[in-house]
Amino acid sequence: MEEGLLVPEDREKKSEGGLSLSSRWGVMGEEVKRLGCIAAPMVAVTLSQYLLLVITTMMVGHLGELSLASTSIAISLSGVTGFSLLMGMASALETLCGQAYGAQQYQKFGTQTYTAIFSLIIVCLPLSITWIYMGKILIFIGQDPLISHEAGKFTMWLVPALFAYAILQPLVRYFQMQSLIIPMLPGGALAIGVSYWLNVVFVVVYMKYSSACAKTRVPISLEVLRGVGEFFKFAIPSSVMICLEWWSYELLVLLSGLLPNPELEASVLSVCLNTISTLYTIPLGFGAAVSTRVSNELGAGNPQGARLAVVVVLCLAVIEAVIMSTTLFATRRVFGYTFSSEKEVVDYVEAMAPVVCLSVVLDSLQGVLSGYISCLHV
Repeated sequence: MEEGLLVPEDREKKSEGGLSLSSRWGVMGEEVKRLGCIAAPMVAVTLSQYLLLVITTMMVGHLGELSLASTSIAISLSGVTGFSLLMGMASALETLCGQAYGAQQYQKFGTQTYTAIFSLIIVCLPLSITWIYMGKILIFIGQDPLISHEAGKFTMWLVPALFAYAILQPLVRYFQMQSLIIPMLPGGALAIGVSYWLNVVFVVVYMKYSSACAKTRVPISLEVLRGVGEFFKFAIPSSVMICLEWWSYELLVLLSGLLPNPELEASVLSVCLNTISTLYTIPLGFGAAVSTRVSNELGAGNPQGARLAVVVVLCLAVIEAVIMSTTLFATRRVFGYTFSSEKEVVDYVEAMAPVVCLSVVLDSLQGVLSGYISCLHV
């Protein structure tokens, strides 16, 4: 396995207290390349998956405030009650599979992936019932009846996507923790579900037949069931961490439906939060990269390599945050038009731009640190 902190003997020798300055820069440069090779494809993968929801919101947003408000609430609730939960639970594999791969326990690696898929499908059963009755639930908690009815129809048709997501997220971790990112790169709610299932089919076929997965590919057996308890031990804390972060945003959209002008308020919050969430895919990709590097290095017994990966990725996150927040603030007068044609909505979004920029900066650091924490034992 690659030794993260070793340098060739013909380079400058270690000086007092550690490596010389030029050697340190060389080591950091190598780590930047390693992280970049994982982070760049992961950003593309995460962004392409998330854009399925964002593009849907953009398209219906131009139909009017009612369509934008109902779709925003539906997507928010589906995230709170389903997608965030499954993503958080699948993050347990960043610890289990990451360290198993670093320790070259390839059979255990493959079995843990199947265990996660089995466990998440079970969790989807009660969640799908909640989604089917979402419209009635919204009316019961005091949401506008018209918005609730439209949002309920959206979540009902989104149920097939829930099961696809339950299979997709463990498979994403399966490839991620082996640094096999490229295989994951190749309208309304039903279109989202179809897209997720196509993604599942592609990565399953690649997993089954590619020689790159030969070491970690194992047959499905009763060993899958024996690992359920261990999976949930890591899945529940991982899920709590991600859900609390995700829910803090989506709760705002839900509460906006209780304001005097719910269509306008929900629409504006939808634009702002969708923008924040879309840009968050970049630090999320950095977080996935550092999670892979740290867990592999820890599994191989190399804590110095893990420490270096964290330092390098934090530097990259700061640079990314400055670039993204500056660009967003410079375009604050126009980016609202991507979601809505209503001038009232766009002007309101412009006023919210400074807060959105601040959130982008904080999210960049938080996303990277979440990736680091999720790969440690919890």
